[in-house]
Amino acid sequence: MKRTKHSRASIFQLQHRLAFTAISLLVLASIFVGAQVAQGQTVKGSKEITLYTFTGGADGGSPNSTIVRDAEGNLYGTTFAGGAANLGTVYKVDKTGKETVLYSFTGPPDGEHPGDLLRDAAGNLYGPNYEGGANGFGAIFKVDTTGKESLLYSFQSGTDGEYPGSGLIEDGAGNLYGTTGYGGKSGNGTVFKLSKSGKETILHSFNGANGQYPFSTLLRDSAGNLYGTTSMGGNSGNGTVFKLSPTRKETVLHNFASGKDGQTPYAGLVEDENGNLYGTTSSGGAGCDGFGCGTVFKVGPKGKETVLYAFGLNDGHYPQFGKLVRDATGNLYGTTYAGGQADMGIVFKISSTGKETILYTFLGGADEGIPQTGLVEDKAGNFYGTTGGNPPTTYGTVFKLKP
Repeated sequence: MKRTKHSRASIFQLQHRLAFTAISLLVLASIFVGAQVAQGQTVKGSKEITLYTFTGGADGGSPNSTIVRDAEGNLYGTTFAGGAANLGTVYKVDKTGKETVLYSFTGPPDGEHPGDLLRDAAGNLYGPNYEGGANGFGAIFKVDTTGKESLLYSFQSGTDGEYPGSGLIEDGAGNLYGTTGYGGKSGNGTVFKLSKSGKETILHSFNGANGQYPFSTLLRDSAGNLYGTTSMGGNSGNGTVFKLSPTRKETVLHNFASGKDGQTPYAGLVEDENGNLYGTTSSGGAGCDGFGCGTVFKVGPKGKETVLYAFGLNDGHYPQFGKLVRDATGNLYGTTYAGGQADMGIVFKISSTGKETILYTFLGGADEGIPQTGLVEDKAGNFYGTTGGNPPTTYGTVFKLKP
């Protein structure tokens, strides 16, 4: 029987259907129980600038990855589709909004459908291909500063992992770390290490009870511990927050219970100076009259979880793959896939006390909407991100937000 993969495209389509279903039901319910009270404060004066609009053709389409920014202000990212073979691109957008396609993926033995990028000190870009590669089960690629692409590793559909769905991180020796959504000893996903020479080592295979289907980019601390989330599995089957030591010992820090604590975390984690971890769940929480529109959460070093904010009917719904940005004062910033005035998503801020501020609401016009990933911040406090659009009508944008 063919396995149904949790591709980003299929997840987003499903979540959007869930969003409209939940909203329709809640509108009907409000006839009887009265209007909802707004849960977040909207900031007036925030300015959104669309830097580039994708056409879905040779320039790429559906930029479902978090962008990276260099010291000159150039932005780099990937598109899930579009390009010469409609299998995705690696692109650059400069400060003036000019887009350059650095590479178009062509399919096996090349990769397909790239994810989040990592940029090294020399300007080389690294990332996963969710599919494709020599065996069709995904690959890890490198694109150098001249646009030359090389595959560092092709997954083989076995214990080495299948379908890498997360971005990569790098240690001081140049080794890369990531996750695969499937594969491993029991088919429930892996954490892997890839050396500069292309040797892959499986650091951990999930078995369901200790997590299942990881899609998050990892976080690595100064001691070499790795932290991440699994979208399913754990005690209740609704996802986990995990820690993996340098000796490959896995500890489940938190099991999501499909209730007020959140459910189905796809995004990676950020850490504060006290070792607390922050992230989002794409569903669950106490908002939306029990439908569960997602949360922002905190997990302490000993595993105590606190829901900082539960999204509701009148603000954002369903934060997706993008990990949060945390500023020096402890505020957290991110995006939701749906919700807001036009149900096209928002950019939000959550204070350290759990107060939500809506920095921007997407309306679906020139801004297109449906942001599916995280943000990057510059020194002036501006944020940059992407919207996925709604193919085949719109194909996404790269935007700048001045709060």
